[in-house]
Amino acid sequence: MSIFSRLHVYNTMLERPIVPVFYHKDVEVAEAVVKACYDGGIRAFEFTNRGDFAHEIFAELNKWTIKNCPEMVLGIGSIVEPATAAIYLQIGASFVVGPMMNEEIFKICNRRQVAYIPGCGSVTEINKAQELGAEVVKVFPAGNVGGPSFVKNLKAPMPWTNAMVTGGVEPTEENLAAWFKGGVACVGMGSKLFPSEVIQSGDWQVISKKCEEVIAIAKKYKQA
Repeated sequence: MSIFSRLHVYNTMLERPIVPVFYHKDVEVAEAVVKACYDGGIRAFEFTNRGDFAHEIFAELNKWTIKNCPEMVLGIGSIVEPATAAIYLQIGASFVVGPMMNEEIFKICNRRQVAYIPGCGSVTEINKAQELGAEVVKVFPAGNVGGPSFVKNLKAPMPWTNAMVTGGVEPTEENLAAWFKGGVACVGMGSKLFPSEVIQSGDWQVISKKCEEVIAIAKKYKQA
C-alpha cells in the first residue's frame, strides 16, 4: 500500500517537476541512483517495469527508499495491463504510469486511491483520461506527437490539463525551456539524465548535480 496520498503525489510532481525514469536489474545500483536523485532535490521517481523480475527489484527498492529517502514518492512505469498494476500496488507503488491508457487500470488504481498517469497521444485520449479521473496525463511519445506546440495548443481549449511529457525531453536549458514555456506541468526524463558511463563508474554526484541543474531550469520557466 502506498504511504503517500494521491493528492500528495500530484502536488509533488507539480512542485518538483522533474520525474526521473529509470530501470536497472541490480537493486543496489537502483538504490544508489534514487539516493543521488534525492540528494539532487528530486522527490518523484518512476522505476520502469522492463526487466525480468522487475517487481521483485521494485519491492526491495521501495522498502529501502521509505527508510533512506522518506520524502521520495516512488512509482512504477511501463504498465500496460491491470494485472501488472495490481502487483505493484500490492508492493507499495505510489503512482502508476503507462505508455498508453487502459480503462481497467483506472478502476484498480481509483479503487485504491493511487494516482494513474496514462499515456495519451491525442486530445481525444486526454479528454477520456480526464473523464476517468486522471489529474495528470502523460503525453507520449511527446517528441513525436507534436512537441511543445502540442501542449501549448492543447491548453488553449483545455487549460486545466496537467501534462507530463516523456520522450524528446533532454536535460538542457533550451529543451526544458521550450517544454515549460509550452505549458507542461512536469517532465519525465530517462537515459539522458543517466549516462551509461556515469552508471558504470558509480559517480553518483554527477547525477545529483545534474538533477539540481534541471530542477532549477524547470522552476525558472514553469508557468504558474
